[in-house]
Amino acid sequence: MKKRQIPHTYVIIFYIILFCAVLTWVIPGGQYKESINAAGEKTVVYEAVKHIPQTWQVFSAFYKGFVERADIIVFILIIGGAFWIVNDSKAFDIGTVSFLRRTRKMENNRLLRKIGVENFLLTSIMLLFSIFGAVFGMSEETIAFCLVLVPMAISMGYDSITGVCMVFVAAGLGFAGAILNPFTIGIAQGLAGIPLFSGIEYRIFCWIVINAIGFTWILRYAAKVKKDPQSSPVYEEDKYWRDLHSNNSLDVVYHTPRAAWICFGILTAVQIVFAALYPTTTLQIGNSLIKGLPLLPVLTVAFILSSVFALRKTVHLYILNLLFFTIFYLITGVMGYGWYIMEIATLFFALGLAAGIANNRTPNELVKLFLDGCKDIMSAALVVGLAGGIIVILKDGLVIDTILYSLAKGMEGLGQVATVGMMYVIQTLINLVIPSGSAKAALTMPIMAPFSDLIRLSKQATVMAFQFGDGFTNLITPTSGVLIAVLGVSRIPYDKWFRWAWKFILLLVVVGFILLIPTVLIPMNGF
Repeated sequence: MKKRQIPHTYVIIFYIILFCAVLTWVIPGGQYKESINAAGEKTVVYEAVKHIPQTWQVFSAFYKGFVERADIIVFILIIGGAFWIVNDSKAFDIGTVSFLRRTRKMENNRLLRKIGVENFLLTSIMLLFSIFGAVFGMSEETIAFCLVLVPMAISMGYDSITGVCMVFVAAGLGFAGAILNPFTIGIAQGLAGIPLFSGIEYRIFCWIVINAIGFTWILRYAAKVKKDPQSSPVYEEDKYWRDLHSNNSLDVVYHTPRAAWICFGILTAVQIVFAALYPTTTLQIGNSLIKGLPLLPVLTVAFILSSVFALRKTVHLYILNLLFFTIFYLITGVMGYGWYIMEIATLFFALGLAAGIANNRTPNELVKLFLDGCKDIMSAALVVGLAGGIIVILKDGLVIDTILYSLAKGMEGLGQVATVGMMYVIQTLINLVIPSGSAKAALTMPIMAPFSDLIRLSKQATVMAFQFGDGFTNLITPTSGVLIAVLGVSRIPYDKWFRWAWKFILLLVVVGFILLIPTVLIPMNGF
């Protein structure tokens, strides 16, 4: 008997688009519109409108999806091309081998040996990305980091799912904890009319609980894969990474071509100019501003000293140094200068060019390598555009607001615990089709906040229901462009990710509800 094949990711997305198109035929149309009352206050009013059933639009949705997600698609292609150039130098392979050797030496430490050196390393990496997610809402940035940490995870004896967990899932856990995330908590609290980042004490507690549970789940899974690699659901898909690692022979000549020194000189001159133009930087952490930090001058001096040391060893170490400082500048740019996808893509593009020049590649060779990288990652870019069609169908059918309105009406007459729980369920369900936290805050908080006043429910509890509902399902919903991009660059089929992740996400959703109960029953600061 012929074995039944699992649908391709593209097929699954197309089925979802068809289902959403069917919804536009059976759900009445509706829209929320802003209005100003007699007191001059802005209110959001729901109005029924004629729905627009979607038919042939299921095909045009692909085009519109590509247009709406163009920024992420271009970001993926640039990142893929840049990292292909960096990978050509074999710096990643040399760095990975060196890293693994150092971890073996760490086993001499009695405490680390008892904890487990690799458990310590995995936890440290996840904690770092969780902090990034909680403080400045790291999301799209994780796409690039997956190209580094997924191969490293496989080299350590794990799988690509573990690599994605180290970066994307860890940042997602922090995003759900949202201690100071201005894109979710900041917007939601502002719309609810409560002090920005108030209630931070309980949110820190929630962040710790969420991370403890999430990290434990991931470490247990990683240990299982380490013991039996074939138990991984993506063992066959990871053959790509294993072959890539084995094909990149470490039989290399450690050298430093003249081009590497020229590259160093150019980058040094550029950084000196920018350090002179921007001698101090103001970092924004949540709603707090830390002014007068000489970050660019410090980074410039550190780059010069570390690069001279690296270049005296080998160009491979210099290219790794370029990667590390790319990360430092990314963090500085995001937190200090409001960088987003365009600036981050530009930064990594510059990394690719600098690595290629340092590796003594000609312009034609650089172009060929860049195109090879784009070709290799093209499927990931395409699936992001296709998934964007899901949102297009629901928006064009004018049914998203109707779904929200119907869910909000279902809360009437419930007690406070049940109401905050229902708000949480609504935010979670909405997040499956509107994964943008800021967009969902702008849509739902003007409705939820006044309703919480009517039943004497803390607005802070309403914000936390939004916070948790916005966070957890980002790790599984196919409408999330970032998730689809991360899975694409990591070569994990969506169906296999879903089967691995659904129990984990369900656990987090339950934990989120439990953490909401004290916001109603226990008096706390900010609530």
